[in-house]
Amino acid sequence: MASPPYAGRHPGWPARLGPLQVAAGVVELRGPRLTDGRAWSRIRMRDRDYLENWEPTAPGDWAERNAPTAWFSQWSTLRALARRGMSLPFVITVDGRFAGQVTVGNVVRGSLCSAWVGYWVATDAVGGGVATAASALVVDHCFTVGGLHRVEATVRPENAPSLRVLAKLGFREEGLFRRYLDVAGGWRDHLCLALTTEDAPGGLVSRLVAAGLATRP
Repeated sequence: MASPPYAGRHPGWPARLGPLQVAAGVVELRGPRLTDGRAWSRIRMRDRDYLENWEPTAPGDWAERNAPTAWFSQWSTLRALARRGMSLPFVITVDGRFAGQVTVGNVVRGSLCSAWVGYWVATDAVGGGVATAASALVVDHCFTVGGLHRVEATVRPENAPSLRVLAKLGFREEGLFRRYLDVAGGWRDHLCLALTTEDAPGGLVSRLVAAGLATRP
């Protein structure tokens, strides 16, 4: 269950979401902590060959950007954006262990009430339902406590695992963004997929439970 909304003017943050049982274990979402640095870096360094294919190019080399000392900058930036109501950043845990991140970004309210969602999951959790459960939890949160109407996801056409995750959740394909992001050394096309509140009556977690893909412990 989602925790009560923040008492200030930025609904949906802070929050703790879950738990949800999937094949890989019990999935929960919580806010990033300063003490997550070592676990974050260990997984990112180990899984470089997989993650680097899908993530936007950034200044510096992979080792510099993902060293334990680099976490402080990321953590402080995520926290600042969340406090300003521009993002909802979460750490994914499986059986209490750090297993990735899911972030809702570019939160726009007013007449649009929209945001994007992105995630990464440790390779030893891929295929165990973790990304699907985490995305379902966070999108349900966006559509309820978070007060959003639309959530988008952009994915490279070659990223079959992520496309399967979004298909399970009912995201619809809306178009192709040509040369959208600089990823892995080049400007890559990305598919745009989206959901609105009208597409998810009853919520995505309920949909997963009904399909036998998850249970509520």
